[in-house]
Amino acid sequence: MNTAFHPSLFQINTRVWLTELSQGLGRPATLDDIPDTELERLAEMGFDWIWLLSVWQTGPAAQSVSRTNLDWRHQFEETLPDLRETDIAGSGFAITDYTVHSSLGGDAALARLRERLKQRGLRLLLDFVPNHMAPDHPWVEQHPDYFVHGSDADFAKAPQNYCRVRTSRGPLVLAYGRDPYFDGWPDTLQLNYGNPNLQHAMIGELLRIAKQCDGVRCDMAMLVLPEIFERTWHIHAELFWPQATQHVRKQFPAFIFMAEVYWDMEWTLQQQGFDYAYDKRLYDRLREGHARPVREHLYAGLDYQQKLARFLENHDEPRVAATFTPEMHQAAAIVTFLSPGLRFFHQGQFEGRKKRISPHLIRAPLEPVSEACQQFYEDLLAVLREPIVRDGQWRLLDCVPAWEGNWTSDCFISWSWEKNDGQRQMIVVNYAPNQSQCFVQLPFSDLAGQAVRLKDLMGLASYDRDGSALVSRGLYLDLPPWGYHVFQITTLP
Repeated sequence: MNTAFHPSLFQINTRVWLTELSQGLGRPATLDDIPDTELERLAEMGFDWIWLLSVWQTGPAAQSVSRTNLDWRHQFEETLPDLRETDIAGSGFAITDYTVHSSLGGDAALARLRERLKQRGLRLLLDFVPNHMAPDHPWVEQHPDYFVHGSDADFAKAPQNYCRVRTSRGPLVLAYGRDPYFDGWPDTLQLNYGNPNLQHAMIGELLRIAKQCDGVRCDMAMLVLPEIFERTWHIHAELFWPQATQHVRKQFPAFIFMAEVYWDMEWTLQQQGFDYAYDKRLYDRLREGHARPVREHLYAGLDYQQKLARFLENHDEPRVAATFTPEMHQAAAIVTFLSPGLRFFHQGQFEGRKKRISPHLIRAPLEPVSEACQQFYEDLLAVLREPIVRDGQWRLLDCVPAWEGNWTSDCFISWSWEKNDGQRQMIVVNYAPNQSQCFVQLPFSDLAGQAVRLKDLMGLASYDRDGSALVSRGLYLDLPPWGYHVFQITTLP
């Protein structure tokens, strides 16, 4: 199985995908109906990982909340003007059991799909939701102590964060799942990480999941860190992630953990056992549109950067095609996906889709395909299939003013990839809405005295230059707003 040092991941909304397949089949589709040709296409595109979103069993309680919450329904109608009740299945993150949903074909269908993926060199990533469970999860009846409780006064004071639940042991006031900055999610109940028995039970759930896939994306992973949990609930909690990741890896040594994480806590979770953490900081800086903060972000040590999951959209973020101009989108993609770390793509991104699909929905709107966007990503994925950017050595390059007083050199971000066999690439981006000039400083002293060709792998440009001049002064570039080059560097006879 492929083990690239800088792998690529593709996120798929499983329920939406099967809804589309169902329309063609004329019957409800399951995981067994995903064609081998689609899996082969994903492998040929160069992906290492397939993340199937929302495969776990959900129940009627969360679905009822999703269908009756007026604010959510308004969002659903913006996505699907022809919204039907059957389109609202409930959030895939309001889980009643870590078994594959019966409508998807159950655990057996997932096992068959995983084997088909494995045959094509693809590994399977699934969801783990540590913070909360669905209101009708069996633990509410069997282990109510696994949840955060409140009082009648709590419910009266903050009904947006608490609910009344009927059980065979009598009524309870339980907290909705939430983070410390927002109201609770009313289709979930908050798990109590101050209870050691709950932590043990969640490790058991992780071990169940690890038998069915090759890795997990952990939803809002920072919420169960002791300092965050105590700030939110005023309940002392012991560390969970170090013991959880260690327990799983004792049985499944190659198992991968990816953290959805915010608030600059990426390094913390990397140190607690995570292989990858969301790089939301890079995304935010790219969205702001200034080169210097992006460049400063890339100064971080490689031990940190290579464990970041870099993205331009996912199921939580707005579509990149709706957020960035086409030119800025391309420049941001060059920076995001040709930098070190895990390259994280989202279903619909390549086609230039503009409507975000809520995890509560199982149908997507019909949208036109952007041929320009599709062609750009075809070219970019071809570059990403090259071993040099999957397993090579990366370094940030300096860009200096083209002449005294020319401030536009500050608009550039440049870096190189190289392999021990002599392969080299140099990437340069003018991440600004203005035309910019600079000299890029090349670190390859052995080019002196040679004729050098720089061929753009993402365009038609090809330049022959004197290697001695490149080494002594650098490569002069004059690029339009959001312009970029992905140069393959070779020497000529």
